[in-house]
Amino acid sequence: MFAVLLEQTADGQRYIDWLLSGLGWTLTLAFFGWWIAFIVGVVVGIGRTVQNRAVAVLARLYVEIFRNIPVLVQMFLWYFVLPELLPASLGNAIKQIPPPWGSFFPALVCLGLYTAARIAEQVRAGIEALPKGQIEAASALGLSGYRTYRHVIVPQALRLIIPSLTSEVMGIYKNTSVALTIGLMELTAQARQISEATFQTFTAFGAATLVYLALALIAYQGMALIDRAVRIPGTGRAEDVKPAATRDAQQLDSLPDAMEIVK
Repeated sequence: MFAVLLEQTADGQRYIDWLLSGLGWTLTLAFFGWWIAFIVGVVVGIGRTVQNRAVAVLARLYVEIFRNIPVLVQMFLWYFVLPELLPASLGNAIKQIPPPWGSFFPALVCLGLYTAARIAEQVRAGIEALPKGQIEAASALGLSGYRTYRHVIVPQALRLIIPSLTSEVMGIYKNTSVALTIGLMELTAQARQISEATFQTFTAFGAATLVYLALALIAYQGMALIDRAVRIPGTGRAEDVKPAATRDAQQLDSLPDAMEIVK
């Protein structure tokens, strides 16, 4: 079924090379977009919980705007509208960026800021899930607000929200497909191009689907490893805690026997 991917194209390549090229752009866009989203999301999420009302309002405004506008609309705004709003010289310079970078950078900014709004809510939830005694203890130790967040609150909150961040990591890979609407030849765009060239729609999009599935599974397994590595003791799943409790019970049961031996 996938034999058509090994056939040569008009430019001497193979159709599978088109898919691999699209995969490269998808991975690049998702990787750099994720780090933009993570950094901005953590900052905005912290801003949602601080006592400064002005900062909290601005952080909430950011979240409400970027989270509630569809990512496709945001993609069009960054690509088509932003250059028109900037000064003419700067706008023309942006329009003249050669492809594929002229499409890549707007897509990168769009996905990064859109995903950051979702991560910010995860960070806010993680911070609010911590006991208030954490902040009180830090204050009693003389830590400033900045040091309290940096050394006490944020590290614990990030460890708590890793399972929920998994969906955001997987989501940014899938959202890269929206970039085809502004001309970036990522994985979905290349699959469409193969479909139009060979009329093998099922083969083209079937291969792309398998690649997306593989990326999602890899991302899930990677985040699961990170979660197990940094999990806060006592916050694991019931099936992870149960063996330890069983071992403790067995040790308690063996104490009388050990005491008899000592006697």
